[in-house]
Amino acid sequence: MKNILVPIGTSPDSHETLQYAVNFASDFNCRIYVMEVFSVPAVAGSLTNIEEKVAESSKEHLKEVIAKVDNKGVEIKIATYNGDLISGLKEIDNELGIDLIILAPRSNDIKEELYLGNTSGRIIKRTDIPTLIVPKGYQYGPYKTILTAFASGVLKKKKVLDPLITIKKHFNSGVNLLLVKNPGYKETDLKVNTALMDISSQMTITEHATTYLGVLEHLQSQQPDLLCVFRRKRGFFTSLWEKNTIMKSEFSARIPVLVLSVKKD
Repeated sequence: MKNILVPIGTSPDSHETLQYAVNFASDFNCRIYVMEVFSVPAVAGSLTNIEEKVAESSKEHLKEVIAKVDNKGVEIKIATYNGDLISGLKEIDNELGIDLIILAPRSNDIKEELYLGNTSGRIIKRTDIPTLIVPKGYQYGPYKTILTAFASGVLKKKKVLDPLITIKKHFNSGVNLLLVKNPGYKETDLKVNTALMDISSQMTITEHATTYLGVLEHLQSQQPDLLCVFRRKRGFFTSLWEKNTIMKSEFSARIPVLVLSVKKD
C-alpha cells in the first residue's frame, strides 16, 4: 500500500477525514493525494484562463484544508481535475495507482438521514478502488478486531484481499469471518476462499434475510474496530449499490467500513 486518495469537498469537516487519513498513512508509510474536482464547461468565446483560475482556487482551498492537519511527516500532494468526479478518479488511478480511498460517508451531503451521500456513494459504487469509509469525528486507532462479512465465500482473485491482509499484518488483528446465508444461496457460496480462511481467527455461519441483518447482530456481539465487506453483483449491499445514496435506515455503521471490490470476478 503506497498511495492513498482523499477526496475533499466543501464540508467544513473535511480536515477531520484528512487527519484520519494522515494518521493511517503515517502507520503504513504511504503518501496522500488530496483531490478536488471542479467543472468548467468548454463554451465557445469564453475566457481562456477561466479553467486556470478555478484550478488555482481549488488548489488554494486544498492548501487551507491541509494546513489544518498535523501531517506527521506524511507526504501530501494535491490533485485537481476539471470534469466528472468518477472520470477524474479513474484518470488519477491510472496515472498514480491508488491503493485506497479514504472518505467520509456523507461527503458534501448534509442530510442527517443519509449514511452515504451522493458524492461518496458514487465513488464507492462506480470505482473498483478499495475504499475506507470513516464516520464523522471518528478517532484513528488500531484495528484489533475486524469483522469480515459476506454472503458468498467465493473469491476468484486473492489480490482483492490485499488491503485487508496489510491491515491485519500491521496490527496483528483478529479477523472474524461472518458468512450469512441468504434466501436462495448456493452450496458453492459456502466454499470460503482459502486465502480468506488463512487470515481468519474464527468463522461464523448464520442465516438472515439479508447480509446486513446478519452484520447488525454480530456488530453488537463482537464489537469490532473495523467492518470489512465486499462490493459485488451478488452479496452485501446488493440492492444498495443500485443507487448512489444510502439511508441510515437501510445501513449505518459507527465504525470504519472497508469496502473491497470483487466486481471484476
